[in-house]
Amino acid sequence: MKNQIKILSQDLIKALAPKYGEREARSITRIVFEDALGIFNLSQERELEQDAAGQLKAIGERLLQGEPVQYVLGQAHFFGLMLEVTPDVLIPRPETEELVSLILEQERGYIPKLWDIGTGSGCIPIALKHRQPAWAITGADISLKALALARANAEKLGLDIEWKELDALSEKSWEAMPSEVDIIVSNPPYIPPSERELMPEWVLGHEPHLALFTATEDSIQFYRQIAAQGRKKLKKGGRLYFELNEHSSAAIAQEVKRQGYESVEVFLDMSGKNRMLRAVLSH
Repeated sequence: MKNQIKILSQDLIKALAPKYGEREARSITRIVFEDALGIFNLSQERELEQDAAGQLKAIGERLLQGEPVQYVLGQAHFFGLMLEVTPDVLIPRPETEELVSLILEQERGYIPKLWDIGTGSGCIPIALKHRQPAWAITGADISLKALALARANAEKLGLDIEWKELDALSEKSWEAMPSEVDIIVSNPPYIPPSERELMPEWVLGHEPHLALFTATEDSIQFYRQIAAQGRKKLKKGGRLYFELNEHSSAAIAQEVKRQGYESVEVFLDMSGKNRMLRAVLSH
C-alpha cells in the first residue's frame, strides 16, 4: 500500500510544496513520474516495483536539496524535443521557446545563414534546425563543455549544426566569425552581480554563473557588443534577434537603434513581459 503510485506522487508534492509552491511542486512531480519512471497516470493505485520506488526516493532527496529537476534527471524538454542538460549549461526556458517561434514566424520563406551566440545546450539552433533543415546554422559559446553537450544533443537528433568557440566580449574572438551572415540570435547573460541575492536558490546554487551574470554592473554589455559586431558580420538587411532582460528592454532597444539598426521591434512573451527584440541592419 505504501508504494502505491497515487500515494507516492501525493507525498512528493507535499514534500516539495514548502520549497517550490504547490503549483510548481505538482509540475515537478509530473515530470519525475513521466520522464524518469514512464508513469503518466498519477491516480493509479498499483504499487511501484522496488527499484522504481528506490529511484523515486533518491530523486526526491536531491529535489529537496534544491537541485533543479532537469539536472536531477539530466534532461529537459524544449520545443517538443528532449535535450540533455548538465550544470555546465542553463536549463532551457519556455521564454526561449517563444524566441524560436518568433524567428520561425518572421523568417518564413528564407533559407538564412544563422549564428546563435551563447548557445549553451544548443537549444535554439537545434530547435530551429529541426524545423528548418535547409538553414545553415552555427552555435557559438565561450564554454567548451557547453559546446560538447550541444554537439552531442544535435548528433543524437541527427542534425547537422556547426559549433564554434566564441567569446562574445572579445573583439579578437569575433574576427574568426564569417561575414555576410543573415541572422544573429542571442540570449546572453544579463544579470548584474548586485542582483545575485535576488535569484532563487535552485538557480544560484546550480546553474552556471558564466551564463547568468555579467562581469560588471553594466547589464547590457553583451547586447551592446553583439549588436556592434553584428554591424560588421551581418549582410545588408540582416536580422538581429535577442531574448531580453525585461527590466532593461528599453535600454537595449535604444542601444540597438543607436548603433544604426532599423525596424527595431520589441515583442511580449506570453506573460506580457518585454522579452524579445528583432532589428534589421539596413546599411
